[in-house]
Amino acid sequence: MPRKNRRRSEPEPRRSTAMDSTIVDGPGGRFQVRRITGSAAEKTYRCPGCDLEIRPGTPHTVAWSDGGGGADRRHWHTGCWNARDRRRPGHYR
Repeated sequence: MPRKNRRRSEPEPRRSTAMDSTIVDGPGGRFQVRRITGSAAEKTYRCPGCDLEIRPGTPHTVAWSDGGGGADRRHWHTGCWNARDRRRPGHYR
């Protein structure tokens, strides 16, 4: 009797977690930083670098102070996050 082809179960897509974050030393101290893919971005956020909205589906960066426990977590446009040390003091939060 021939063997039946069995359908392989698809693995669930991997979600980013806080454990995927990296530590970055920046002008405001040490930050944990996590990159968010467009498919994982489900809500609208306001970027503290440019004060514009980050729309759902837009890849972006999430940063929070190391040791802050994530209570001060902010969602940044990746370009704004990368340029934060070239901005005027006090321009970003």
